[in-house]
Amino acid sequence: MAERKQATNMKKLKNSELNRMDNNAFKKAIKIPLIVILDNIRSLNNIGSVFRTSDAFLVEKIYLCGITAKPPHKDIHKTALGATDSVTWEYVETTLDLIEKLQAEKVKIIAIEQADNSTMLNDFTIDSSKKYAIVMGNEVKGVQQEVVSKADYCVEIPQFGTKHSLNISVTTGIVLWDLFKKIRF
Repeated sequence: MAERKQATNMKKLKNSELNRMDNNAFKKAIKIPLIVILDNIRSLNNIGSVFRTSDAFLVEKIYLCGITAKPPHKDIHKTALGATDSVTWEYVETTLDLIEKLQAEKVKIIAIEQADNSTMLNDFTIDSSKKYAIVMGNEVKGVQQEVVSKADYCVEIPQFGTKHSLNISVTTGIVLWDLFKKIRF
């Protein structure tokens, strides 16, 4: 186990010290074989947060479906902090049509939802030779049943408290970090 450093020995980094790539370098960077699909997301702040998290983990593309708002929008920008310019995105009206198109391209679809026979995220394994797309559902209704039924996998995050759901932006962050680790490490 690594020894913990005392906080007195640490200095918070300035943005200029983080060595982040610019948008041009991001566009050229090798992305992880992962797509995010937003299925009827209402909250503009959630949409922006998903863009920002997708940038952090080098997601290949985001699809905005149904009532999900599209950039540019000031409330998306407020939480995306410019990630709408770095992450490739596309609007598709119908999530189910997109799922069928991606499956025809051999992309494996993962509905992130609580369902019978779902796989817990910590038990889900990745085949590094395949590309995946995660479907994140509406804040109230979740992923549409027809999309869950059509998905190749249904994965859920184990939860142990009194609440039965997490915010969609939090869920996306947890899932992307877990899948990023499984793909990259």
